[in-house]
Amino acid sequence: MLQIFKTEEGIIREEEEVTKNCWVALTDPSSTEIRKISRWLEIDEDDLRASLDEEERSRIDIEDHYVMILVDIPFIEERNKKDWYGTIPMSIILTDSVIVTICLQDTPILQAFMNGRVRKFHTYMKTRFILQILYKNASLYLQYLRNIDKKSEEIQGRIHESPKNTEIIELLEMQKSLQYFTTSLRSNEAVLERIVKIERIKMYPEDADYLEDVITENKQALEMASIYTGILGSTMDAVASVINNNVNNIMQFLASVTIVMSIPNIIAGLYGMNVDGAGMPFANTPWGFLIVCLITLGITLLVALIFYIKKLF
Repeated sequence: MLQIFKTEEGIIREEEEVTKNCWVALTDPSSTEIRKISRWLEIDEDDLRASLDEEERSRIDIEDHYVMILVDIPFIEERNKKDWYGTIPMSIILTDSVIVTICLQDTPILQAFMNGRVRKFHTYMKTRFILQILYKNASLYLQYLRNIDKKSEEIQGRIHESPKNTEIIELLEMQKSLQYFTTSLRSNEAVLERIVKIERIKMYPEDADYLEDVITENKQALEMASIYTGILGSTMDAVASVINNNVNNIMQFLASVTIVMSIPNIIAGLYGMNVDGAGMPFANTPWGFLIVCLITLGITLLVALIFYIKKLF
């Protein structure tokens, strides 16, 4: 999808054609749209398609007529009626006349600009616009990280009651999301640090301060992602220990029950041997069966009591 925006007197409007100081937003663009923008703005088609590859790394490319900034942005994916988090690339191409953004899907980062919800946003202030996008990106990471933290706390509460495979799989998915976030934020940090050194991106004093805010926000998101990753890793280790301990307790209980139940079988087996009854205790008394049963019961209860005292039950 191809959309063209331009701010006039502080109000953003959608345009029909590309004009100076406008913003060209490409969302999952078709080949026709890519060729059209490439022809209009003299941008290499490969650079326009760079962010459409989900495995593309964050970087800055400087060409003769434009500068391309490629960063990773967070997104929410719905699977099995649950929200999962990941990252995808988004590129910002700065030319002398316009700014172009390309992304595989709609993102709240750009929607905030399209809907006019960002203060002091002007398409002709290109450097400020880029920094505002990057700031929104870092803020979205922080928002999603808080959501992941809340969700992990809910799952941990359910695990304390009864650990199930569903909760463990959810924790694994969140751990994977945090790993994606950490890797992407580190790549974005390298891009932000390089922006300062690029002369083609004109930086005014206010923009320099804004860039510092962006770098700080990104570092905060990276630190939170690292902390949550450590906490979630410790939680997974604790869950594994609890499960192993439960299995050990169950095996211990079953072993104790097996030992206790083997006592009547041993005595019954001895009395079932095909030997002369005169040599068997209580074989010639009419109360022999009852006596043997009572002795067997007494020995079984005694062994069970010993196991109970030693907390083997």
